[in-house]
Amino acid sequence: MKKCFNVNGPCYSDENYMVNLDERMIRIKELVDKQKYFVINRARQYGKTTTLWALRQYLKEEYNVLSTNFQRMSSAVFYDEHTFSREFANMIVRIIKNKNQEISGFAKEDIQALEKAAADHRINMADLFYLLSNLCETSRKPVVLIIDEVDSASNNQVFLDFLGLLRGYYLERKQTAIFHSVILAGVYDIKNLKQKLRPDEVQRYNSPWNIAADFDIDMSFSVKDIEGMLSEYEKDHQTGMNIERMSEAIYDYTSGYPYLVSRICLLLDEQIAGKAGFESTKYIWSDAGIAEAVKILLNESNTLFDDMRKQIAGYPQLKKMLYAILFYGQSFAYNPDNYAIDIGRMFGFLGECNGQAVVANRVFETRIYNLFLSEELLDNKSYIAASEIKNQFIREGYLNMDVVMAKFMQHFTEVYADSSDTFKEENGRRLFLLYLKPIINGKGNYYIEAQTRNQRRTDVVIDYLGQQHVVEMKIWRGEEYNRRGEEQLFDYLEYYHLDKGYLLSFNFNKKKQAGIKEINHKGKRILEVVV
Repeated sequence: MKKCFNVNGPCYSDENYMVNLDERMIRIKELVDKQKYFVINRARQYGKTTTLWALRQYLKEEYNVLSTNFQRMSSAVFYDEHTFSREFANMIVRIIKNKNQEISGFAKEDIQALEKAAADHRINMADLFYLLSNLCETSRKPVVLIIDEVDSASNNQVFLDFLGLLRGYYLERKQTAIFHSVILAGVYDIKNLKQKLRPDEVQRYNSPWNIAADFDIDMSFSVKDIEGMLSEYEKDHQTGMNIERMSEAIYDYTSGYPYLVSRICLLLDEQIAGKAGFESTKYIWSDAGIAEAVKILLNESNTLFDDMRKQIAGYPQLKKMLYAILFYGQSFAYNPDNYAIDIGRMFGFLGECNGQAVVANRVFETRIYNLFLSEELLDNKSYIAASEIKNQFIREGYLNMDVVMAKFMQHFTEVYADSSDTFKEENGRRLFLLYLKPIINGKGNYYIEAQTRNQRRTDVVIDYLGQQHVVEMKIWRGEEYNRRGEEQLFDYLEYYHLDKGYLLSFNFNKKKQAGIKEINHKGKRILEVVV
């Protein structure tokens, strides 16, 4: 069978190009061997289901693994404990009897008792756990329970009752037989499950999972992980790619978020081929190819981005923090007790860098920028102004960045000259991105260098049809600060192998000299625009 990259459902090593999970399996098995129960809570499409499938295969020689998924249960199943108990018993029986599961060693009479319970409308949860206890006691192998999508339960009281009994049996496992280890997987960790409860149920939340062991295994993909996946692909396709360089470039955009890594690879493999300029595989698997794949990714609708938009809209405090980080350059100490940071971390939108809360990766950052900017397009003067003259900025298929900078200076001076300094300082970079968006829309993309984004400075890297431009936006803080900005811009030009860069200074000095000048700094040309 020909292998492919996969972003829909779990990955299988004999069908898909995927990272090696052996080290993760060893570490997770250590928890299972120690009889822990724990929660694998990670953001959506972070490889949870793939990990659980691989874990089931890894454990099956030593354990009987009952791997379930609450998403396979309809909402009606959670109507009351009788309905839930029947369906759970039926689910366990189906797993045991499924030959593909390779489960053996359960007593026949215990399986028959569960089958009978699945048809008994009077069964309750106490009865269910009595039968599960018997099943575990007579099994020839220790029994491990896995529940994927555990936070998809619709009737939360039935769900919490189930968790409560599971917790109680686990605490008394020395006296009463029960599962050797329990693994839950979902987006919400237990302390945040109350976010899903209806208001009348909040007071009943009693943290029934507060004895769960810490699960601190990194499930993101490292550069080495990506290298391994691409090496396997290269053996089959012989593209001639620089595997190390491609892995680093993909990681730079994604910070190892599993879905984003696989999606970029899939786009390179299936959609970039044959596009103008990418007729050869060596051009597909290149920096230009990755930039093209990222452009497609940023413009497509998928379940991950749909969920991002929904969650940002649903948590105003998170939205406010993201806006402040991106547009105002504000810094927030990474404190997991902060509500907005905790929610952003849980959904995978925020991470930690040098003790500060940061947007988790470059793709998310650009997509969130685009989301916020899209909410302002219809009425924003900068966007409208650039839209009306956008054809002036393209010369023979290339973006003329000199003209972009000159026209923005003219527009900013004419429209915002009488605005307060506070307004201009807080909104300058937002207005530039709004001006830029209709110009590159559809053919280019941009991203922000996160390590330079603060209240005084932001670097924007623009990629238009494979041609890159670096623009440093900063607040004027005097000549010495300006010289440091030139030096930092020079470093970026060196990194991107560019001869020319752009410096956009927002100067609120009453004696400022607005205008454009080109300077030479260590052999690099810098076009400095002061507004």
